[in-house]
Amino acid sequence: MNLTKRIYKQAALILLPLAVLSAFIEKYINLEKLPLSIIIGGVLGLVNLRGLARSVENLVGTDRLTAKVVIFSILRLAMLAVILVILIAFRLVSIMGLLIGFTVVFFVIMKEGLRESKEL
Repeated sequence: MNLTKRIYKQAALILLPLAVLSAFIEKYINLEKLPLSIIIGGVLGLVNLRGLARSVENLVGTDRLTAKVVIFSILRLAMLAVILVILIAFRLVSIMGLLIGFTVVFFVIMKEGLRESKEL
C-alpha cells in the first residue's frame, strides 16, 4: 500500500475515535468545539501532507528545484495560514483541538516514516 494512503487510513482510525471521545468529555473540560477542531486539524494536516508529497514527486527526476515547486509550496503554506487565521479569528474552532489534530497526523507520519526506513 502507498505510504500516504497508509498515513491517511491510520490518521482517520485515530482521529475519529478521538473526536468521538472528546465529544463526551467536552462538557467536563469546558472546551467548546473540541471534536470539530480535532477533525479540522487532522484534515488540514493531511491536506498539507498531500501537497508536500506532490512537491516531492515533482522534484524526483529533476536535477534542480523548479520555480513551480517553490511557488506551489509557498502558496500551500500561505493558504494553510489564512485558513487557520480565519478559523481562529472567528472562533470557529478550538486551538487545542487543532493542535491535537495536527499532532496526531504528525505522529502517524513519523511512525510510518520510521517503519519505511527500517524496511530499506
